[in-house]
Amino acid sequence: MATSDIFLGRQPILDRDQRIVAYELLFRSGNTASVTVTDDMQATASVIHHAFSEMGVQAVLGSQLGFINVSADMLLSDLVELLPREQVVLELLETIIVTDAVIERCRALKQQGFTLALDDFVFADSHRPLLALVDIVKVDILLHTQDELRAAVSQLKPWPVKLLAEKVDSAEQAAYCHALGFDLFQGYFFARPAVLTAKRADPSQMALIQMLGLVMRDADTKQVEQVFKQHPNLTYNLTYNLTYNLIRLVNSVALGAQRSIASVSQALMVLGRKQLQRWLQLLLFTLQSGSAYPTPLLVMAATRGKLMELLAGKQQRDADYCDEAFMAGILSLIETIIAKPLADIVGELNLNERLAGALLRREGELGRLLQLVESVEHPDPSHTLVLLAQAGTLSLSDLTTAEIEAMSWANQVAEATA
Repeated sequence: MATSDIFLGRQPILDRDQRIVAYELLFRSGNTASVTVTDDMQATASVIHHAFSEMGVQAVLGSQLGFINVSADMLLSDLVELLPREQVVLELLETIIVTDAVIERCRALKQQGFTLALDDFVFADSHRPLLALVDIVKVDILLHTQDELRAAVSQLKPWPVKLLAEKVDSAEQAAYCHALGFDLFQGYFFARPAVLTAKRADPSQMALIQMLGLVMRDADTKQVEQVFKQHPNLTYNLTYNLTYNLIRLVNSVALGAQRSIASVSQALMVLGRKQLQRWLQLLLFTLQSGSAYPTPLLVMAATRGKLMELLAGKQQRDADYCDEAFMAGILSLIETIIAKPLADIVGELNLNERLAGALLRREGELGRLLQLVESVEHPDPSHTLVLLAQAGTLSLSDLTTAEIEAMSWANQVAEATA
């Protein structure tokens, strides 16, 4: 089975300090409507082979753990033993019937050094033998009331397991689960746009928006440098952080710089306008007050931007279009961190109509490409298949290989800003 038959996606898993500690890897067959359980196993095995053997675990996961869904058939097969046990968590699906064979297999895998997790956990006496073996228990919070969640946490206290709250879709849900004692969190709460208020935006973010606008208007380098060094709304520490992050990004292996950079003016010269434009966009996601680094939003934005650029390239678009595609991916999440409506941000940056239409209304070919990239972040592949068909020349193989390359690049960005 070739890469063109599968989807590969990942969803961040955060600790109590909102740091990314793992990803759930989402493996889906391209012909989901007609596959059997055996086909699903083959699709998963294919992704394991391509993602871990051919392309390398670093490209997909970086330094983080990877949660992989395991059915009963997969659990009892030899395929799981091909995985790098030091970097994967075998997530036992809720469909697995707990039998003596399953318990013995889990005990053997545990002895081999694998980490085990239970998915969509609902307490039952049949789970007791597994609770003595697994390391992590995932609880789908949408399937439980607050009282039921509290009871589940209490029931699991006798076992030394970490609790992972799954499908956390709001900051309120995250806070409640945090108070209950959950150790890990998974969901879309970190990428949800905050309720916009009349509060003023962070001055450092506004400085970056100003610099980004200057770069896009091809302003003189001295003007850009002055904003970095002397912006009146920035304290010394904020100015230092902007400068420090820029120089670190230029010196990172992600850019492949051949010489060390020690000043803002050098950084601006080495980067060039196109790269500077890109890094200013990414820096916006490193300045969230009180957030740990790398933030989930930075990783998601970097992955979206790079995936957009790569897919535009596969469509044989010119360099300017690919640059716009990258910007569309990055800025599609900007409203989450800037306390302004997206339309205002688009206006301040003076974006062209094609880019503005894609961001504000998902219009045109660029807008459809953005919808495609957004769709792969969700586990249901049906919408992705529809959008892929509308993309014309793009294939599933194009999408999968571009995803892995984008993930690898985003990992490098995250390491450079950590």
